[in-house]
Amino acid sequence: MARPLFGGALSAVIPPSAQDISELREIPDNQEVFAHSQTDQSIIVELLEYQSQVQDAVAARYHFEDVAASNKAVENGSWEVRGVEQLPQSELTMQECSSAWLLSGAQLVSKFNEEAKNTVNIHLCLFRLPQYTTDILVTFNDPVCINPLSSSALENVAAIPWILQDFKGVLQSFCLLDPGVFG
Repeated sequence: MARPLFGGALSAVIPPSAQDISELREIPDNQEVFAHSQTDQSIIVELLEYQSQVQDAVAARYHFEDVAASNKAVENGSWEVRGVEQLPQSELTMQECSSAWLLSGAQLVSKFNEEAKNTVNIHLCLFRLPQYTTDILVTFNDPVCINPLSSSALENVAAIPWILQDFKGVLQSFCLLDPGVFG
């Protein structure tokens, strides 16, 4: 079932094991953050300013590098882009976007400013909405190699993690209901 996002202006089918992080801590108004209830996986939806200076596929990389900077994964070798592909409009509910791009990559990220760094696969979808001067970024953070010194090393190993197909289900169901959310 689709979950309302941003006060019902958008919606998407979020995996059932997802916990709304806004119930635990303050989240910026331009974000919706969901975490797997038993793993360190997360899905983040962000409404961002449209980056008109970068073209579609390059814009996905631009936002990935911005996420890397936010994750303090900026030194050489701490991130990589593995691929960028355009998602066919026919597979999306979000028909208002001029294009949608799926980027797959990885970053070395520490949790809570710890020294220990974990390898996190990042799957990022960029929905471009120039008519609303908005880029919508939907990111799936999927830790794949946990440093034994990380606080994440204590997570539930019996948990059933989300897979890429779960994330693609979010993207395919992602829907704009009220363009007034863009101001």
